[in-house]
Amino acid sequence: MSGNNPLQHLPTEWSPIRKTGEASLVKWLLVSIALLFLGVFLVIPLVAIFVKAFEQGIAVYLASIIDPYAWKAISLTLWVVLITVPLNILFGLAAAWSIAKFNFKGKNILITLIDLPFAVSPVIAGLIFVLMFGAQGFLGPLLVNWDIKIIYATPGIVLATMFVTLPFIAKELIPLMQSQGTTDEEAALTLGANGWQTFWLVTLPNIKWGLLYGVILCSARAIGEFGAVSVVSGHIRGMTNTVPLHIEILYNEYQFTAAFAVASLMSIVALVTLLLKNIVEWKANRGSIDSKSSMIGGN
Repeated sequence: MSGNNPLQHLPTEWSPIRKTGEASLVKWLLVSIALLFLGVFLVIPLVAIFVKAFEQGIAVYLASIIDPYAWKAISLTLWVVLITVPLNILFGLAAAWSIAKFNFKGKNILITLIDLPFAVSPVIAGLIFVLMFGAQGFLGPLLVNWDIKIIYATPGIVLATMFVTLPFIAKELIPLMQSQGTTDEEAALTLGANGWQTFWLVTLPNIKWGLLYGVILCSARAIGEFGAVSVVSGHIRGMTNTVPLHIEILYNEYQFTAAFAVASLMSIVALVTLLLKNIVEWKANRGSIDSKSSMIGGN
């Protein structure tokens, strides 16, 4: 048997010890490059935001945060999130349910349309709504006659934010539902459950962590959206400025400390979002492992 061992014909420089040493060197080199990149492009800028925000002291920082215009921007941003995220949940659940659980004509077209906001620049998306609902747009004269204001008002901001955040929940749920298949739903229907009971008692519990993950991503994008909102908002201070637009105005007015103070709030939101994202991923992975363990134990 030893005479037929193919490893005996390998050259001596291919020994396991030499290979392991080279692999360790390459591993640490790649890790060092990755950490250096993250430090230069992520950690240092994040630290710089807080350093600049507190440059003139805590009093100036707090004054920038409690400024009435800052609170108006924060309030508007929260309202936009509270409107767009639930609507995206409804759309994402409906789209993922139909795409993952059913076969129908036009399925690929629906998937392509869901991906469309990823392919269109946010600025172009904002211009689309201006062309549709602006005073000189297709529906502009009709909206003026009905005294309905969309562009340069909160509805336009909501529509623009809806467009750019539309795919997040759906794209998170579709592959998850497809991987789960339809076995559980078919079993529930066989046992006498109707469609709504099957959805609430079987499908929704199976996708709860994926749904929460999509909600976190969608909320973070809604809070930080700038391009599309900038086009449709009109930059009216105290009325149509969200937090990113308020930061831009402060920076353009050379109020650097105030701009970085408000930006630090968004940085904190980003860090909290990252923490929640990791918690949800851990919970989802743990639930998957527990489910597989119970299946193995049952067998």
